[in-house]
Amino acid sequence: MQKIMLSAVVVVSLCLGLNARAADETALKCPVSGHEATKDHAVKYKDGQVYFCCDKCPKAFEADSKKFAVKANEQLVASGQYKEVKCPLTGKDLNPATSTKVAGISVSFCCNGCKAKVAKLKGKARADMVFSDAAFDKGFEKAKDAGK
Repeated sequence: MQKIMLSAVVVVSLCLGLNARAADETALKCPVSGHEATKDHAVKYKDGQVYFCCDKCPKAFEADSKKFAVKANEQLVASGQYKEVKCPLTGKDLNPATSTKVAGISVSFCCNGCKAKVAKLKGKARADMVFSDAAFDKGFEKAKDAGK
């Protein structure tokens, strides 16, 4: 009986540890510093809220929001406030078979040609192509259930 109880405790502990790690992996990043953001530090942005790591970062963001727009747009999607509805490159209907990760976010395109354009880029250039203001305006809209 003790072995069963010990096994149960080990399994529960492992599950809790995995859930904690999963929560860390999905933590929102401050668009200014890149550190973990909290809901304690937020500003309104594009019909949503952008979260920051401290009191100083919102001031830097408000002073030059265009400089941080790609990261802020990423965060709006990562936080579920906005969702992809069209191809961010063309504004055409999405083809789910073209799904790929950009900045850790699953993004789809209208065709393999658009996917290939993004796939050939690396790091920041990929995110810039998908989450720039122009691309964001073409492909993303406020989630209907955001904020509920």
